[in-house]
Amino acid sequence: MSGSSSSVDRVRAALAAAGHPDTIQSFPEGTRSAADAAAAVGCDVAQIAKSIVFRAGTRAVLVIASGANRVDMGKVAAAIGQPVKRADGTWVRDTTGFAIGGVSPLGHVAPPILLLDRDLMALDPIWAAAGSPMHVFRTSPADLRRMTGATVAEVKEVG
Repeated sequence: MSGSSSSVDRVRAALAAAGHPDTIQSFPEGTRSAADAAAAVGCDVAQIAKSIVFRAGTRAVLVIASGANRVDMGKVAAAIGQPVKRADGTWVRDTTGFAIGGVSPLGHVAPPILLLDRDLMALDPIWAAAGSPMHVFRTSPADLRRMTGATVAEVKEVG
């Protein structure tokens, strides 16, 4: 089994465990960026719940942000009460079990610290990566918050 299919299977299992329908869809043209994902599913880029991973010591900090927003690292650090730094692709893969472009909010190999962009709470439906750069799943902000236990926070870079 290839890496991406096992990653997608982990997300599928996490959705099932959370009592969420399997809404995973595959887009061979790719959903690596928020713009690509929005074009593939036919929604506004703001409705893409993009996963941005930072490092806080040895733990991953996963910010589930609106595709229309840039994430402010200072706001992330303030929200979790500790400094964060950018994470490289190898560290992200080793720590979350997902490659960049396919990091899902669910199904991590080690539980990350989770923040949910406040701007996503006003959008429904939203789409999130499902374990590969070609898979996304449809959900609502309330379901995503329930399934992940993420803290809703103001993380948008302003200006």
